Amino acid sequence: MRRKRKVKILATLGPASSDEATIQKLYEAGADVFRINMSHSSHEVLNDLVQKIRNVEKACKRPIGILADIQGPKLRVGMFEGNEAALEIGQTFTLDGDETAGNKTRVYLPHPEILASVKVGDRLLIDDGRLQLKATKCDGKSIVTEVINGTKISNKKGVSLPDTDLAVSALTPKDRSDLDAVIANGSVDWIALSFIQRPEDLIEVREIVGDRAALMSKIEKPQALEKIDEIIELSDAIMVARGDLGVEMPIEAVPGIQKQLTRACRRAGKPVVVATQMLESMITAPVPTRAEVSDVATAVFEGADAVMLSAESAAGQFPVEAVGTMASIARSVELDPTYTGIAHAQRAEPDPTIADAISLAARQTAETLDLPVIVCYTASGATGIRASRERPNVPIIALSPVVDTARKLSIVWGLHSVITGDATDLDDMVDRACKIAADEEFAKTGDRIIITAGVPLGTTGATNMLRIAHIGDVR
Repeated sequence: MRRKRKVKILATLGPASSDEATIQKLYEAGADVFRINMSHSSHEVLNDLVQKIRNVEKACKRPIGILADIQGPKLRVGMFEGNEAALEIGQTFTLDGDETAGNKTRVYLPHPEILASVKVGDRLLIDDGRLQLKATKCDGKSIVTEVINGTKISNKKGVSLPDTDLAVSALTPKDRSDLDAVIANGSVDWIALSFIQRPEDLIEVREIVGDRAALMSKIEKPQALEKIDEIIELSDAIMVARGDLGVEMPIEAVPGIQKQLTRACRRAGKPVVVATQMLESMITAPVPTRAEVSDVATAVFEGADAVMLSAESAAGQFPVEAVGTMASIARSVELDPTYTGIAHAQRAEPDPTIADAISLAARQTAETLDLPVIVCYTASGATGIRASRERPNVPIIALSPVVDTARKLSIVWGLHSVITGDATDLDDMVDRACKIAADEEFAKTGDRIIITAGVPLGTTGATNMLRIAHIGDVR
């Protein structure tokens, strides 16, 4: 099944899309990767959904990516007498370690790390920023604050700390248990990490996961932006998680941050996903708003590798329609006459390596000769990602003998992954590439294609050869 677009689509699975028939419909509508949100999924649900996705993969005969999204530290206040309290702007309100029910003057905060870390002047945002507090006195055991904005607080509302660097692990006990379950399953390709603050957070997870899955850092805290270059370097991909980012940062700053992160990932050659509220109205409506269409289009124009649906596909009334709409928007943008120019203007300079030089030459040759497709052999996936980084005008077929690699690359811009055995010699390499290009309907008899590979054949990370081949009568 060939996609008529280069940007990829992630679809979150949930109550509206957890049966195998719906998952297949979502794939056929355009979903390339399925996200399992561990905030709402038990280990049994994880294993069940993975099996259903793999059944769909077998039925559709195409590699499908699976992403497990780890919850991360969820910070919440305790309970209130009567379940809520009415506050007044300018009043004093205290968060402390007293486990008794809260009232209009105080509440229990079951996170001693926050009590120890917040400084005078730091902001505390409650309930997605609907209530804003400012610390006026901190003694390590309680935080006295002034109510700056908002007049209501209720049970278990979330706490965001945009000004505070919490000296705690990015992994909670639940996260560690979920990571163990994901690794034990053995069929999850990507792990998304929530509330990353510093490079050390990634190092900690990498020691646990090793090379058994690729790591995607969700950027949703100001502290992560301060060290974004190091975080991008240590990550396999980045997600612009605009929901929590828009709580902890001024909401008007989010579009600019999205562009900066997209371009930084493009320069670094790391896949980037734009997420949250992209087609939010389609949770309850069969068509999106014009503003939502423009939002998705902007991410595609900027060169994001993938765009993501959350509640739209997980809990909405129109999950298949939401995926289909996103795919339609992406196709339309990529056909727009201004799209190619924007993509070219953002191309990064290649690194001084043989593999990057080959990828650059492949893109330039394909465009100069008006070839229909680039075919690259890639065992680890690095060559496929390098080819994608060039953002060629033509599609890229990534041939890999490693099924895990083919699945992982399903999130990468422009790549059509095909699982195939290692070529036995150069003739077999060319014949195999030509046959697959024709079988997958990227080229036809009489066309020329360009092939990149490594010699000796089967050597990981040794892309050093570029070959132009002619498709004759495909055997």
